[in-house]
Amino acid sequence: MHILGIDPGLLITGFGVVDMDGPLLRYVASGTIKTAHLDKKDLPGRLKVLFDGVREVVQRYQPEVASVEIVFVNVNPQATLLLGQARGACITALVSAGLPVAEYTALQMKKAVAGYGMAGKAEVQQMVMRLLKLPALPGRDAADALGLAITHAHVGTAMARLAKAAGGAENTGGSGARAGASYRDGRSR
Repeated sequence: MHILGIDPGLLITGFGVVDMDGPLLRYVASGTIKTAHLDKKDLPGRLKVLFDGVREVVQRYQPEVASVEIVFVNVNPQATLLLGQARGACITALVSAGLPVAEYTALQMKKAVAGYGMAGKAEVQQMVMRLLKLPALPGRDAADALGLAITHAHVGTAMARLAKAAGGAENTGGSGARAGASYRDGRSR
């Protein structure tokens, strides 16, 4: 199963694709979608670049499920709103392509990848490189996106098994996109 991870950002959005074959993960692709070439005041244009870029990634790599980082509220409300809009453009692109979308916080991703929720960017890069047996460190945004894909490969599958064992959740086909009563799409209720 191909899993696409998206680390949304208004200037740089990271993407990463991994293939999951049972417990084995294999690197497929990663990179970034950048909007820095556009005027910072052209929000609609930048959102369109993100939307089109995510759709192009989906078309090229044909993932079966996507995982996206949940926006955190930071000190600057304006930055949070802009990040939320970038995230919305990414999710809309994924959903319009017919993909189920799971959501994970940065804390959940860092715990799943590095074993420590407060891991720094460098630690995430190192662990992604090790887990996927990459010859070099991926870029920061691509590493986070790959980390989200890895998180879904592990957590989404485990949650789907738990939901199946509980007997009350809908069938997810192994994607973990709808995982159960107390945990859905990476979000705790």
